Amino acid sequence: MSAVEERLAAIGLELPPDWAPRGRFLPFRRDGSTIYLSGQICEWAGRVTHTGPVASTEEGLSAGQEAAKVCALNLLYRLREACGGELDQVDCVLRLGGFVNCQPGFADTPRVIDGATDVFIAAFGKDGWHARTAVGVRGLPGNASVEVDAVVKLRD
Repeated sequence: MSAVEERLAAIGLELPPDWAPRGRFLPFRRDGSTIYLSGQICEWAGRVTHTGPVASTEEGLSAGQEAAKVCALNLLYRLREACGGELDQVDCVLRLGGFVNCQPGFADTPRVIDGATDVFIAAFGKDGWHARTAVGVRGLPGNASVEVDAVVKLRD
């Protein structure tokens, strides 16, 4: 188990079991030391964990953040795959892109995507901080509440 996975385990988080992509795409693409991770929805063991638009309530925001955490764990699973099984090869997280299934006028997409950011910071410490986009959308695959993608740099 990598030091990254040990840090996650210490806060009660684990990487998901393997799953099949919902479409025709690669889960990641590597260009030198840069890994481009395809968007991951809040899916665990083949089941979408949070569906429909994120509500504009504290309970809705909390559920949205939990959905974003699941997305981040899925990204880490695919990142581990891209690193040949060794997450400790990560130098830093460059960027996250977050998509929140929501109604027009929803103003809290950044707060929802904080759930994913928190996972990357827990996993990589200061190297988990990243540039980020948080966008509201009208729908996502599987009617998921959240989808997140990432760009990560590996050590040379």
